[in-house]
Amino acid sequence: MSGYEFTRYLLSVTLLAMSPPKTILILWAVLLVGGVNAQTTLKEAFKDSFLIGAALNRSHFYESSAHEVEIIKRHFNSISPENVLKWESVHPRHGTYDFAAADRYVEFGEKNKMVIIGHTLVWHNQTPKEVFEDARGNPVDRETLLWRMREHIRTVVGRYKGRIKGWDVVNEALNEDGTLRRSKWLQIIGEDYIAKAFQFAREADPQAELYYNDYSLESEPKRKGALNLLKQLKSQGIPVSGVGLQGHNNWEFPTVKQQEETIKAFASLGLRVMITELDIDVLPIAAAPGADINIKLELKPGMNPYEKGLPEEIQQKLAKRYSDLFKIFLKYKDVIDRVTFWGVTDAGTWLNNYPVRGRTNHPLLFDRDGNKKPAFHAVIAVARDTNAKR
Repeated sequence: MSGYEFTRYLLSVTLLAMSPPKTILILWAVLLVGGVNAQTTLKEAFKDSFLIGAALNRSHFYESSAHEVEIIKRHFNSISPENVLKWESVHPRHGTYDFAAADRYVEFGEKNKMVIIGHTLVWHNQTPKEVFEDARGNPVDRETLLWRMREHIRTVVGRYKGRIKGWDVVNEALNEDGTLRRSKWLQIIGEDYIAKAFQFAREADPQAELYYNDYSLESEPKRKGALNLLKQLKSQGIPVSGVGLQGHNNWEFPTVKQQEETIKAFASLGLRVMITELDIDVLPIAAAPGADINIKLELKPGMNPYEKGLPEEIQQKLAKRYSDLFKIFLKYKDVIDRVTFWGVTDAGTWLNNYPVRGRTNHPLLFDRDGNKKPAFHAVIAVARDTNAKR
């Protein structure tokens, strides 16, 4: 039981012990304050605003983690896959596809009537190096790599045509200064590899939504680069539906102002906005904000202060941070389609091992045992207060 829930419990017991009818009425007022009671779920709280999603791993859609599966079914109406639709997982070798886990992921979403998202088709990470090489290990030419990209996209997207609503087509194509990352895709194909990826995805599923997804787009140089890229794609008639702001945040970044400016900027291009990988790193900063999975740092003294649990003052700080962000999300609910958390509980967050392996992080709304944290209640309160003002 969280501190918030325990406080409510003590209050209810105290009021009930007083027993007069008026006190009972007060109790119900407390428990039903604002029309959102203690049993309100995330998806119910935001049902008139945007979808609430979670990123799933194998233990979720194979249903081996029972308490987390129950949280997913109860609180979320959209799902994204952490890894099973990335190239190395679904297409590990030339001519060999493994759809077993991806099929289970999609079936889980369908069974539970969730909006299913595909992540990700073209990325510089988690793509087998042989994709970019010939039989001798030399770089392939442009036409060969384009053929491989098209074949992969048509096979994967085509398999789930009409079942997966939207795809992160290109992931993390930009450097922090807003220039194009010199990935193998760029080096071999050229700058139009991004446009080609979107065109191939549109061929494979004409009805799917197609997104560009990246981290730290709230940083002005990178945001400007992304805006220029997406303007150029739209001017060429490339079918980009929206942008995914990953939302791998910490205490300081992004500021509320940066978050708001970023949402407004992409919406001004006529793009839908998604918050795609939301979490808040509560540990001492070990690397620049972002999600470059190639960064690996050594554990040093003082870098893992909450191994035995999150102190109450930090719980409240996290609650306020989430509250501030969700106020902005709700302010722009007309352009935001989805807010997706990158994980379900703190036990499974990737931030336990990034950028320093072996730390104990607490970035989500549910703790390691699946209990609601003060941050959960803060987010629900934002929805309640917004609904009350309508």
